[in-house]
Formats: sequence, C-alpha cells, structure tokens
Amino acid sequence: MTVGFGWLAIVRLGLVQASLGAIVMLATSLLNRLMVVEYGLAAAIPAGLVAWHYAVQLSRPAWGQGSDRGLKRTPWIHAGMALLGLGALAAVDATILLGSARGWGIALAIAGFTMIGAGVGAAGTSLLALLASGVAPQRRAAAAAVTWIMMVAGIVIAAGTAGALLDPFSPSRLALVASGVVAAALLVTVLATWRLEAQALPREGPSAAVPDFRAALAEIMADTAARRFTLFIFVSMLAYSMQDLILEPFAGLVFGMSPGQSTSLAGQQHGGVLAGMIVAGIGGSAFAGRLPGELRSWIALGCLGSALALAGLVMGARVGPGWPLAANVFFLGFANGIFAVAAIGAMMGLAGAGERTREGVRMGVWGAAQAIAFGLGGLAGALGVDATRRLIGHDAQAFALVFAIEGGLFLIAAGLALRSPRPQTRQAGVAGA
Repeated sequence: MTVGFGWLAIVRLGLVQASLGAIVMLATSLLNRLMVVEYGLAAAIPAGLVAWHYAVQLSRPAWGQGSDRGLKRTPWIHAGMALLGLGALAAVDATILLGSARGWGIALAIAGFTMIGAGVGAAGTSLLALLASGVAPQRRAAAAAVTWIMMVAGIVIAAGTAGALLDPFSPSRLALVASGVVAAALLVTVLATWRLEAQALPREGPSAAVPDFRAALAEIMADTAARRFTLFIFVSMLAYSMQDLILEPFAGLVFGMSPGQSTSLAGQQHGGVLAGMIVAGIGGSAFAGRLPGELRSWIALGCLGSALALAGLVMGARVGPGWPLAANVFFLGFANGIFAVAAIGAMMGLAGAGERTREGVRMGVWGAAQAIAFGLGGLAGALGVDATRRLIGHDAQAFALVFAIEGGLFLIAAGLALRSPRPQTRQAGVAGA
C-alpha cells in the first residue's frame, strides 16, 4: 500500500525546487545587475520587470486548478519549468539586445519576464501541490525545511558558478552560461521527477469530480481556515519582504558600513534564515501531535521573534554604531526562517482540507497572495523610507519608522496564526497518511 513520499522522494522534490530557484536567480539577481551597470538602464526598469513577474503569478490558482483536473502533476511541473527556462533565455537575449536596440530589448524583456512569472506559477504551484498530497502529516515541517533549504542552496550554487564563469563579462559568455544553467536545471528536474509521482498518496476520486474554477475559489473563500490563512500569508509575507531593499542601505547610511560589509551582513541574515529553517523543520516534525497547535505555535513563535528582532533594529537606529547589528540581523533571519518553514508546513496541511477542492488550486491561491505581498512589500519598504527621509530629514528615524511598521505587521500575523482554526482534513488523501 502506498504510504506517501519517503525522505529520498522529498529530497528529489527539493532538487526540483533548487532548479527552479537557480533559473529565477538569473532574472531577479544577475540580469538586474547587468541591466543597471553594464547597460546603463535606470534601476526602476529591472525592478519593474521583477514586479511584473510577480504580478503574472496571480495566475497561480488557475495553474493549480489545471493540475487538479489532470491525472498527474508531473507534466505540469515539466511544462512550467520549460516555460520558465524559455523565459529566462528570452530575458538574457533581451539584455544583450539592449546594447544595440534598446526598445526591442525592453519589449523582449517584458515577454521574457511574463514567461518567467507563468513558468514559476505553473511549476511551483504544481510542485507544492504534489508535495502536499504526497507527504504524511508528521513529515510536513521537515519536508518544507528540506525543500526550501535546497532551493536556497540551488540559488547559491547557481549564483556562485555563474558569477565565476561570467568573468570577464561578454554577451556571448552570458548567453552560454545562462543556457548551461537552464539546461542543467531542466535535466535535474526531469531526472528528479522520473516515476516519482507513483509514490505519492493516492488522490481522491476521479478528475471529473474537481469543481470548476469559480466554484473552487468560492469554496476556499467560504472556508474560515483557508480564508484566514490567505490573509496570514499576505500580511506575513508583506512584512517579510519589506526589509529586502532597505536593510543594506540602513547598514550603510546609519552604521557607515561599506558595500562589502553590508553584503556580508545580508549573508549573515541568510545564514540565520537557514538555521531557523533547520530548527523549525526538526522541531515541527519532532513535536508533531505532542504540542497543542503544533505548526501554528511555531508560526507564531517565528512571527513574534521577527517582531522582536525588528524592535531591536528600531533601537539600533537610535543607538547607531555600537549596536550589535550583526547579531540582530542574524536573529531576524533566524526568526524569519522559523515562521517561513512552519507556514509552508501548515499550508501543506490546509491544502488537503477541502471538501471538493484539491491541493493545486488552494496552493495557487496562497501562492498568489504571497506574490502580491512580495511585489508590494519591497516597494512599500523602499518608498516608505524615501518618503519619510524627505519628510523628516533624518535617516535613522526614517528607517526606524519602517522597521516598526514591519514589526507591527508581524504581530498581526502572529495573532492571525494563533486564531486560525485547525482544518478538518479529508479522510482520504493527505489526511489518511
């Protein structure tokens, strides 16, 4: 009898997540830098393209609904990764074209980032749905930690390798390196998913029983647990992303750090995120079924810890040099990692709780909420600091105000997590693990 994914299968899905992250890195990190530095574009253009790829991910519920209706999710993962890879290569070609035909280059970049957003939506949503439907409840926190840690590792490895191979930079070298990253990612995806879905927990009922898209969304919005969790995802990810574009400028303007020092500080934050993910993954699985609230308690703990760390940054803005900024930022990353992994584990549990809806469309709704929050969060943080600096003319106070707002959002998210009712899962499928 099928008992769901074992650890090897979870690692294989983590390899797919790592491959997805590696391709996305090309567009959101590498090309962003090249467009601004090597090709002299205004920073708002690549920032707008990244925001657009998040906007396209509002299609996630539709992709999830499509994979729910299909007999298998693996073809959706393959198709999404292929579309993602094609979009990344189009974005690379667009970047190279900027040197000779800027208008055509920008037009091609818009098309490329549209495909990137659609590819992430199709592959990412179907991958999470497969993980949710195939992993037993007691393994969800650890599975979330494994897959997300592997995604971060994939981004780091791809960035390091691509960075080394791109020096000295040339358009032909860029095209070759990008093609290598995409080809490797697609190959890993195909090999990692080979005959994997057969090990998942059996899906409930025939595909014809899946409701249409409007009915599926109506059921999710009528589900108190799902509706409140959607709000939690939006609020928590809005808070999580607000610091992305302002932490390094904060270190430079208030603490006088050099670019190298502020980059090192960002690395310490990511190290904290990985540590938090590991702790939540181990703890969430070790105490599964033994603590009241289980993953909800870990989510609230991570959100409260994040709010406490941000309160520390508010104090640091007032104190200035001499404040233990590195330790503060590491703790912020640690708390972020705890809540992120616990939230993903809870998401996988709620994904299987629908009466008629399945994992795909539910994961799609939460993925869309996350995409909106990520797109708005970074922009809100940066604009908030800029506006406050102009209004009061004091850098430290401007950053302190934005960090305080971000901490308040994390407190709201903690309250939403603790108030969320436990889902009544189906007897078959995920609940039967």
